[in-house]
Amino acid sequence: MSPELFLSFLIATAILLATPGPTILLVLSYALAQGRGVALAVVAGVMFGDLLAMTATLLGLGVILATSALLFTVMKWAGALYLAWMGWQMIRSAGTASVDLADISSRSHQAAFRDSALVTLLNPKSIGFFIAFVPQFIDTGAPVGPQFTVMIATFVGLGGANALAYALLAGHLRRHITRPLILARLRRGGGCALIAMAALTATLRRA
Repeated sequence: MSPELFLSFLIATAILLATPGPTILLVLSYALAQGRGVALAVVAGVMFGDLLAMTATLLGLGVILATSALLFTVMKWAGALYLAWMGWQMIRSAGTASVDLADISSRSHQAAFRDSALVTLLNPKSIGFFIAFVPQFIDTGAPVGPQFTVMIATFVGLGGANALAYALLAGHLRRHITRPLILARLRRGGGCALIAMAALTATLRRA
């Protein structure tokens, strides 16, 4: 992977991770409910989930890149529709944010690790990114394996750092942002961001 492609991938990954989605909302929920002490458990879960999700998706993506533009287009639109659906579901469920927070407050750190790993593994925002965005940063004239390794390491590392930053910040500000109105706005904002990402995904073309 050339330095230019890597820099583009780094920027795209940072923007994706900073956008609140199901994973970040779960991280925020645990930190708001239990404080900064749960940060390591949820961050470890996020990194483990990202590692599994990206590795599995990129292995399948290698096959997609070697086949036809039609298959890529089908996967792109499937990812875009899934992102839009998840965004709409987050907007619709904004009113239950405070109820969900109360339930999370009694869970163990093991449950925090498990929940964050599962949500991250099944996060449609990340899966849509892996399928629709990653091909834009691959040099098809070079071996794909080393490029995938760099991408996985970069994404998992940045994902962990991003989750840790959100967890520590939420734990520090938990007394100020646990009000139902703030939580609902966070969830609605994440939903709108996913819908915007779905629209962007739909405009991508196969490299």
